[in-house]
Amino acid sequence: MSIKSVILAAGKGTRMKSETSKVLHEILGKPLLGYVLDNVKNITDENFVIVGHCAQEVTGFVNKNYPNSKTILQTPQLGTGHAVSMACPDLEDFDGQVIILCGDTPLIKEETLKKFIDYHNSKNSDLTVMSAIFENPANYGRIIREDNGALKCIVEEKDATPEQKAVKEVNAGIYCLNWSKIKPAFSQLTSNNAQGEYYLTDIIEWGKKKSLKVNAYIMEDNREIFGINSRLNLAQAAKIMNERKLNELMINGVTIVDPDSTWISEDTEIGTDTTIFPFTYIEGKNKIGKHCNIGPCAHLRGGVEVEDYIKIGNFVEVKKSKISSHTNVGHLSYIGDSELGSRVNIGAGTITANYDPISKKKSKTVLKDDVKIGSNSVLVAPVEVEEGANVGAGGIITKNIPAWSLAVTRSPLKVLTDWVKKKLG
Repeated sequence: MSIKSVILAAGKGTRMKSETSKVLHEILGKPLLGYVLDNVKNITDENFVIVGHCAQEVTGFVNKNYPNSKTILQTPQLGTGHAVSMACPDLEDFDGQVIILCGDTPLIKEETLKKFIDYHNSKNSDLTVMSAIFENPANYGRIIREDNGALKCIVEEKDATPEQKAVKEVNAGIYCLNWSKIKPAFSQLTSNNAQGEYYLTDIIEWGKKKSLKVNAYIMEDNREIFGINSRLNLAQAAKIMNERKLNELMINGVTIVDPDSTWISEDTEIGTDTTIFPFTYIEGKNKIGKHCNIGPCAHLRGGVEVEDYIKIGNFVEVKKSKISSHTNVGHLSYIGDSELGSRVNIGAGTITANYDPISKKKSKTVLKDDVKIGSNSVLVAPVEVEEGANVGAGGIITKNIPAWSLAVTRSPLKVLTDWVKKKLG
């Protein structure tokens, strides 16, 4: 059965105190909305992202990175039920399933969504809501069940009675709908509530009145629905995500010397027997091979592909580069928009000058196999250093260097005897 998604991303996120859309705030180099879209991309055929605040910026992000997704403007913003209704014209003739998610919940896993959909199908449900158990359920809508355990309705906290507020099962904000049966609900919702909004949660009660099969699926890890409403939440979610990634890597044979000071993005792959030293920060999408040493104090900024037996050492920054096996980038260097061959050695303080501030273009540096770069060198891109060539310390390389050559750009050393004594009189 075809599955599509509707992702709610129109809110302003007032508590973020930011001019940037809440869903475009980043964790380890990727916007919150990106995490949600990535976790549905292997499940859905098409995604509809409901935008409002900073709609142009959010649309730009979606269009650039997710070709099977479309943004739909919600204006004015009259609640979550109204937001989903914005997608109804695009889903007019759709007869599959629709999953509804929030764009500010980056911790949700693809595996959890698949289990949720499987549960929906196994129960022959028309509508299933995902729920979670919290010891402190404050600020969440409560799942209200019948005496026999069946789902009755969802009550928003502001509309809940004291008895309902004591319920620990809450709405996770994720729904699976048999669209053709639930679609009519979105033209029949009312705004008779404390907020004067059209609540998405009201489709539960609507479905019950229509004698449709309505269920609730309790998720295993309630941290996955942790929503981002403030900078504090953003930091908390980043820690959860990072811990999850580091644990996964260590279980699979990667040594993390100090998990408390190491940050590695969800989209980074690392091979076995690689060691990540303290204070290393790896963001974006990267692939690191086996038997590598990364750090301490290294920064990989995304788009980095590292083969086996590589050393990226102290205070080295690497961005959008490929590094072949048995190459060392020891310390205090910047490698950007570059391609390094095998058995290359980069001396301390080497910089690939990849950015032209006048044209605002970035160019590539290519170092072939067995190249050696002396300390404090600058490679001004675009430039190629051919196989086996050496660059002397302090070199400023502005043109291609032939294979097995030595490139030296520093002036001859001058020694002025007794110069200091003469100056001191």
